[in-house]
Amino acid sequence: MATTDQQPWVKNYQPGVPAQIELPTDSLVHMLERSVAEAGDHPALEFFGRRTTYAELGDEVDRAAEGLRLLGVRAGDRVALILPNCPQHVVAFYAVLRLGAVVVEHNPLYTARELRHQFEDHQARVVIAWDKAVAAVRSFPADIEIDHVVAVDLLRAFPPLKRLALHLPVPRLRASRAALTTPAPGTVPWEQLLAHGRLDPDHPRPTVDDLAAIQYTSGTTGHPKGAMLTHLNLYANALQGEAWMHGAEYRKEVFYAILPMFHAFGMTLYLTYGIRKQALLVLFPLFDPKLVLDAMKKSPATVYCAVPPIYERTAMAARERGVSLRSCRFCISGAMNLPDHVVELWESMSGGLLVEGYGMTESSPVALGNPFHPTRRTGTIGVPFPSTLMKVVDPDHPTVEVAPGEPGELLLQGPQVFQGYWNNPEETAATLLPGGWLRTGDIVTVDADGFTTIVDRAKELIITGGFNVSPSEVEAVLRLHPSVTDAAVVGKPLERGGEMVVAAVELDPGAVFDEDALRAHCREHLAAYKVPRRIVPIEDTPRSLLGKILRKEVRDRVIPTL
Repeated sequence: MATTDQQPWVKNYQPGVPAQIELPTDSLVHMLERSVAEAGDHPALEFFGRRTTYAELGDEVDRAAEGLRLLGVRAGDRVALILPNCPQHVVAFYAVLRLGAVVVEHNPLYTARELRHQFEDHQARVVIAWDKAVAAVRSFPADIEIDHVVAVDLLRAFPPLKRLALHLPVPRLRASRAALTTPAPGTVPWEQLLAHGRLDPDHPRPTVDDLAAIQYTSGTTGHPKGAMLTHLNLYANALQGEAWMHGAEYRKEVFYAILPMFHAFGMTLYLTYGIRKQALLVLFPLFDPKLVLDAMKKSPATVYCAVPPIYERTAMAARERGVSLRSCRFCISGAMNLPDHVVELWESMSGGLLVEGYGMTESSPVALGNPFHPTRRTGTIGVPFPSTLMKVVDPDHPTVEVAPGEPGELLLQGPQVFQGYWNNPEETAATLLPGGWLRTGDIVTVDADGFTTIVDRAKELIITGGFNVSPSEVEAVLRLHPSVTDAAVVGKPLERGGEMVVAAVELDPGAVFDEDALRAHCREHLAAYKVPRRIVPIEDTPRSLLGKILRKEVRDRVIPTL
């Protein structure tokens, strides 16, 4: 376990935040069961106004676990979840864990091509999917064996009156209904999964060291890698978050689940930390400022964590509508740089500080953060969390630390650091160094107080809307187009934070450049956020002696012209 008591950054913690946490000794299942026993009738979930209590949540988890057991799920099996934020997602997550099985989260907006690689890797044979995502699973080739697909109709979790309203013969309402659900014949309906009674209470529970989740992370090779996270990793990170949000109270907090729970940040923030605090989770399947502000009137948020564009849009909409955000006391921004103007706008309207944090899937995910205290320093990603150590090394010689204040690669050590990549010992060995040190691939500088600033990214991932985009993956799709010889994909920094995906393509001799056609081609194979916003033709592409396109030189040439 990391020892942080003597580290220089601890003096900048908010008063009351410990240098170290007490590590958990049992699993996330035990954590949920304690919350159910202690919170009882306290509301756990709210979805379009419909609430579920902790007692009801516990009952549904046991029923879903029994249904999965009858489908053949056993300890150690992987179960794929392809769900947006909804009550069924929370239940499915814990039902899988209750059996000692492993959750594999997936983006429900991924195309069949994007999902296929991940299924080939983890080989889950039971899938719990939003009914709109079932078709993608059904399109897999026969060599990907799926035994059962459980289909989730989001409308079933709506309040009865709202569900009835969506069936009225009004075009706008019909469109809303179509966006939320698609019939999925030949599947197991979610409601049927829960119809077999509760799991035997003596059924074995997982241990703290068992594998809990496989989270896929974009890699520089274009092939996502499955980060293996144990119950200890995820539970410890929830406890670190609990220590960091000093002053948050049990059964008093309201978490707005805007970030997707299939993302590592959303998983820890809502599914583990939020449940640990016995909080009310207000679930949003997508971010819509109107939905958020409508919910604020009934259940004002106290914990509102998001990416900078969401903070900006929420604050601007609240100012226009005259809706108060003063209830929002704990606000963390992650996944992309946080511009000063967003901090100023948000803090002028909310009841607390907006601080920036840092993490990655391989660290469960949060590892550093700015304190909820005047010691915070905007423009930095803060200081290491309790029980977390860091060092800055020469990227080419990661055992050699750089001089204080000099840029180098950030390495992390702590109980939240993952166990390696599923079925990928080579990448594991390259990422996890002796002593449990995690190579982040981010180039940083650290001041004398431990406040850390990212100055570059060694991995070349593009961050857009809070999501990672692998340039290699987008390049591979562009090369499938008959008019494209080669492609280079880079990120263009945006004034309001994050990046825009930009592609430069070499065309076959005689081919005519058609940006719209190339973008349409990309949409067939990629999630919308990965599709290049701009595609430009390029000649005499800069290459290395081995013929590899030099993305940095392409970026330097192309970005100034856009």
